[in-house]
Amino acid sequence: MTSDSPLSLAERKRLLVATELSEAALQLLALRGFDAVTVDEIAAEAGVSKRTFFRYFASKEDVVVQFLSGMGGDIHAALAARPADEPASAALRHALAVPLLACTDQHPDHAARALRVVQLILRTPALLARFLERQAEWREALAAELARRRGLDPAADLYPRLAAGTALVAFHTALQRWGDSDAADDPLDLLDRAFAVVRPALDAQDR
Repeated sequence: MTSDSPLSLAERKRLLVATELSEAALQLLALRGFDAVTVDEIAAEAGVSKRTFFRYFASKEDVVVQFLSGMGGDIHAALAARPADEPASAALRHALAVPLLACTDQHPDHAARALRVVQLILRTPALLARFLERQAEWREALAAELARRRGLDPAADLYPRLAAGTALVAFHTALQRWGDSDAADDPLDLLDRAFAVVRPALDAQDR
């Protein structure tokens, strides 16, 4: 079976259960606080057994880790799909806008739920630590893609890691401001403003 093969019924069912469990867990954690929610309560909210929960996730924290891993995969795929001749700042901005678009392009209730999850991650020390760990992984993946796009050696050239790291700082800063504003600010506008600051450095390689 290739990666383009359609999912089997069992695989689709497993993906659906994992998605529903993740959504139930993230919203319950965001509403009540990470330490206040038990796995039993998450399972009950999702309408599954505790045993089923542990079939998909190792812990409450693992729900967030898997969520962040999926976000990183989406960002990397989006960067890889950008036109090869596009300036790095534009390509990175579009890639990092993907998770924000998922938050804002749907029903307002969805955006409110997404904001609560962002606040949960940024305001819970254990989850913030996992977010920073994932960002370090994203930086390496984005750096490798930037190097490929520019024909650079990511191990020898400073630009790919610096550019990827700078873009992720802009992304993190926009998320932090969005969370602090309680949705008074628009996350995509914040991302644009952050990239306006770092754009000259990101596009230095193209000069």
